[in-house]
Amino acid sequence: MPFANFDALLATVAPLEDIPVAVVDAAEEHVLRGACDAKQQSIIEPILIGDERRIRQLLAEMGIPASGASCPNFQIIDVPNSVAAAEKGVEMVLSGAVKAIMKGHLHSDAFLHPILAQLRTERRLSHIFVADLQTYPKLLLISDAAINISPDLLTKAAILQNAIDLAHILDVAEPKAAILSAVEVINPAIPSTVDAACLSKMAERGQIQGALVDGPLAFDNAISRESAEIKGIHSAVAGDADILIVPDLVSGNILAKDLEYLAGATLAGIVIGAKVPIILTSRADPARARLVSAALAALVHYRSAKARA
Repeated sequence: MPFANFDALLATVAPLEDIPVAVVDAAEEHVLRGACDAKQQSIIEPILIGDERRIRQLLAEMGIPASGASCPNFQIIDVPNSVAAAEKGVEMVLSGAVKAIMKGHLHSDAFLHPILAQLRTERRLSHIFVADLQTYPKLLLISDAAINISPDLLTKAAILQNAIDLAHILDVAEPKAAILSAVEVINPAIPSTVDAACLSKMAERGQIQGALVDGPLAFDNAISRESAEIKGIHSAVAGDADILIVPDLVSGNILAKDLEYLAGATLAGIVIGAKVPIILTSRADPARARLVSAALAALVHYRSAKARA
């Protein structure tokens, strides 16, 4: 059965062996709290990269010893700045010392620069938010809100396939993917409606695999069956979407943060398509968002390894 919420995800990951994760630029309270929570819940073995003096000071102020019963055996790697921290994290991935890399308290561009240079695969990198909402009956995937700024059609196809693959990892056997625009009809004056129609046809012809795909759909039609019925939209996807593919990074970022701040969503953030899972959260994200993002990365690691075996 698909995961209904993040508690179910955490319960599934907890019995698995902790994966080593490089926490890049870790000298910030929320970052450390998230890393320690993930360690306590047997999800990751965090390796803290940053200003060692500041990290130890913050851990002491938070009442968390660098070693001991509450959060044992923290490994801390001292580096002079955030750029060096990002480079060290990538170096640890390439050496096999870690199985995932987590963004700490640095800007996304500084974090991603060495990743894009050294951790690419043949796949397109894309970011996926996974939202847990009290007002929606299942986890909702939103992409891409952090990596691809103004994706063209083929980039959107790669973004969609990455999201479908993550939905499969989350035990959604046949995810329903809604390609969003402002309206539910094709209008050449709104290019995202044309892209949405093309993606739907690509899925129908097997160029995109593993999901039911429909679009263009406005946001209300994608998540509200009542809205779809009122507008006369007859679709297996409308009103029951697992995946929302947004027109561009700006609209996706606004949508995700609207859900977080106005609808009380908890968001996990992960980048798919690199050599290892990349935990990409906002510097303002609470510790639980970092905890669940770590659990998502662990699940991706283990299930991807199983699929390759």
